[in-house]
Amino acid sequence: MSCPDCFRGGVSKSHPIGTEATIHGVKTYVAKPKAGVTPKGIIVLITDAFGWDFVNNRVLSDHYAESGFLVYCPDFMNGRSMAPAVLPIFDTILEKASWFTTIFVKPLCVLQALYYVVPWILACAPSKTETGVIKYFQALRTSPPPAPLQTKDLKIGAAGFCWGGKHTVELAKDNPMHRVTRHSSQTLSSAPEPLIDAAFVAHPTYIKVPDDVDAIKIPISWSVGEEDLQMKGADVMKMKAILESKEDVEHDVQIIPGAKHGFATRHHQDDKQEMVAAQRAEDQAVSWFARSFS
Repeated sequence: MSCPDCFRGGVSKSHPIGTEATIHGVKTYVAKPKAGVTPKGIIVLITDAFGWDFVNNRVLSDHYAESGFLVYCPDFMNGRSMAPAVLPIFDTILEKASWFTTIFVKPLCVLQALYYVVPWILACAPSKTETGVIKYFQALRTSPPPAPLQTKDLKIGAAGFCWGGKHTVELAKDNPMHRVTRHSSQTLSSAPEPLIDAAFVAHPTYIKVPDDVDAIKIPISWSVGEEDLQMKGADVMKMKAILESKEDVEHDVQIIPGAKHGFATRHHQDDKQEMVAAQRAEDQAVSWFARSFS
């Protein structure tokens, strides 16, 4: 389930520079590399609760694109993403405060938070949104590559955060029922293939350890905070041990000292420790996809 840290954090002061488009029937934020740079492949950013139109997720998409990727950030929540207005509410709920604030202010904040969170959970539970995610990736695999990527071996990656981390782990399980045959412009093989070539997750939610991790078959890079309320120390070590035991699945696990849940996408820009943790996760993802797509 989601934890309070899923709905708290800071808002980026940067301005997105990408564009909006409808791709395979889904509203999508598109971030491209600089002019003249041929993308290494496509990264689909599967967001946290705040969705495709949240400035932080768009700016992060831009950063990935600057490193040479074509980045799609789709609206997998069908217009029902969490409102950023909830961020300061949860900050107030979770921060240490005076007795007056604790007794009189925080209860009101909890009621405000429920107003936002309950409808979102009912509408956007992974079980209700998984079909749309799978269809989007199947369409990417079976369609001609976009113009900048006229290649015989298009690489597709998924980068998932919080809510999106669960979907990314599901993709990394490579369910045989979800496999599709690539577009005819791609490889000569007619055999159905996995929907993604590589996965990256940061502080995912809804993960069941060991079941979800045992089932992973696609190369995966995992970034988790040392102080994550969603995936605590014991589960982190179990996850790490399971991935290390998989000789046929390339993996990378990094535990970020002092980092809390949500550090990769909703860091406060005036907090140097949070900024360092976020940059570390970004560097980890970019390096992982560059290696996986080469």
